[in-house]
Amino acid sequence: MRSFTYHVPTEIVFGAGTEKEAGRLCQKYGGRRVLVVSGGGSARRSGLLDRLCGYLEQAGCTPILFEGARPNPVVAHAREGVRLALAERADMLLAVGGGSAIDTAKAIAIGARQPENDLWEIWRRGLPVTERLPVGVVLTIPAAGSETSASAILSDPDTCEKRSVRSPLNVPVFAVLDPQLCATLPRRQVACGVVDILMHTLDRYFNRVFDNETSDALAEAVLRTVVRNGLPAVTDPSDSHAMSELMWCGSLSHNSLTGLGGTRDFAVHKLGNELSACFDIIHAESLSAMWTAWAEYVCASHPQRFTRLGQAVWGLPGDAPAYRTIEAVRAYFQALGMPVSLTELGIPAGQAPRLADCCSQSGQKTIGAFCVLDRQDMERIYAAAY
Repeated sequence: MRSFTYHVPTEIVFGAGTEKEAGRLCQKYGGRRVLVVSGGGSARRSGLLDRLCGYLEQAGCTPILFEGARPNPVVAHAREGVRLALAERADMLLAVGGGSAIDTAKAIAIGARQPENDLWEIWRRGLPVTERLPVGVVLTIPAAGSETSASAILSDPDTCEKRSVRSPLNVPVFAVLDPQLCATLPRRQVACGVVDILMHTLDRYFNRVFDNETSDALAEAVLRTVVRNGLPAVTDPSDSHAMSELMWCGSLSHNSLTGLGGTRDFAVHKLGNELSACFDIIHAESLSAMWTAWAEYVCASHPQRFTRLGQAVWGLPGDAPAYRTIEAVRAYFQALGMPVSLTELGIPAGQAPRLADCCSQSGQKTIGAFCVLDRQDMERIYAAAY
């Protein structure tokens, strides 16, 4: 194993019925006036928001609702949350939902303790994160892994920019993982979640260190479990076994455990983020649409990594060429009903130069660690993704 520093302080409360622990956990971590951040309305329609407010009140906490988190969290909405948190003297955030609600809550938690700095200045310019309110999570969608990660993403549709902030302070203090809350998810959301989990693991697995045996074995185990349970969960979201496995894999996929000792690649994420920023594409769909083009472009640099992935996760022969692994991943995305090209996403032709400019910040930035990509590389990958 290569050197690393690892610290994930999130308290995980996992299992059926654990939603009832939310009030006790908020109280445990100092919450008295709790800003409850949720998304587009499913938590309200299902009755979950009302139940959580009840649990909070029973624990002596005052819930303050802030709804409307978008699939690609926008800075303007997070600013509204900061203003509400300050006006209501919130001392804790409780995110209810998936990555969008969680990242919105993380942004509000930072902005409410650093009101002298505009949120977008922190995200776009990389201003240091020095304080934040504690964030708890009630997860309803196994996907982004934000419940255990140090990252938070915001977008600015006005400038077509999507930026991430990584800080140890972004890691939630607790996460309630109740698989029963996923039973009524639409198939498309489950499929997007499966892709998100796979890609958070793959973007760590594809690094240039090939002798971190434990990290690789953990990554491969997560990938196998997701591949095995993804289709059953998409077919029947009430499949409690499949959904519980996905929910735990989602947390493991983004808490850095599966990439310790290596350097995160995340080139596919960077390429996909520009699709979300410029065309409001759902995050997971941007990843499935870009992966094949990226993989075909870089596989010649380290084909053995693709061969190992194909053998360990898809059961391919040990001497199978790298392209067989790429075909297997692409076919799995298609079986989930996910897009595998920019054409399927409806991205107009001829956008590769613009997207490459955005992703490279006009040629000022490279991406990737498995294979470092400059602006020209990015344009070629975007063009091939059609």
